[in-house]
Amino acid sequence: MSGARGQTLLAAGRCVLASASPPAKSAAAAEALRLLDAGAPVGDLAAPAPPIRPARPALPQLVPPGEVPRRRLGSPAGRAALLHAVAHIEFNAIDLAFDMAVRFAPEVARLDLDPGAFVADWFGVGGEEARHFGLIEARLARFNCAYGNLPAHDGLWEAAERTADDLAARLVVAPLILEARGLDVTPDMIRRLRAAGDQESAAMLEIVYRDEIGHVSCGKRWFHMVCQQLGQDPARTFQDLRKRRFAGALKAPFNYSARDAAGLPRAYYEPK
Repeated sequence: MSGARGQTLLAAGRCVLASASPPAKSAAAAEALRLLDAGAPVGDLAAPAPPIRPARPALPQLVPPGEVPRRRLGSPAGRAALLHAVAHIEFNAIDLAFDMAVRFAPEVARLDLDPGAFVADWFGVGGEEARHFGLIEARLARFNCAYGNLPAHDGLWEAAERTADDLAARLVVAPLILEARGLDVTPDMIRRLRAAGDQESAAMLEIVYRDEIGHVSCGKRWFHMVCQQLGQDPARTFQDLRKRRFAGALKAPFNYSARDAAGLPRAYYEPK
């Protein structure tokens, strides 16, 4: 794929989505960020949408959520299972960010918003997700485990597929529901890892947690801009899309401090 990486940002984003193995996808993400830093043009907004599903490695085996290994953190095997689950989320999140940029840049342009700024923001998110994956993957090796060794579920990408036709819906479901949920649950994972004496893994999740606040903030900012261009009330639009496009309920307790830091209005997830 190296010869295809090259002249425009959208072409580079497609290369990320077309790269299957973790090393290839991470390298493609790094090249996309290099092009962004070099001031490469956005590219052809009239090109066909990317495939509904990005290239992925043969492993991990995808199973129903109930069949994913339990994560009891008192044992090395349990901590490896937790880190493997986080690595799987971060690997999917690389594709989520670059798919957001490539798939929806044309819609951003049709709304008279800046596709260059949109692509730059989501490339930045994708680059951070690739960095997270690299950190967790390296930590997994300390447990004699590698990404793909354990089963995982496909819920994150199934949610992406259900929102592939609508930018506002994707923004609601991906950053504002699923990533915001990560803000709720990650502090407890960090606490449990520290209690188990695994300070190194906890420190890596601290990095993920801090960056994810920015990812939720990015999603909220673009969601508000889209709603403004459409003449829609953001809170009502969020609730409508949540009911129609998200399979499940919003789960309390909520991490108010992190959600507030991301600028996520409480009216979204605790409507009066």
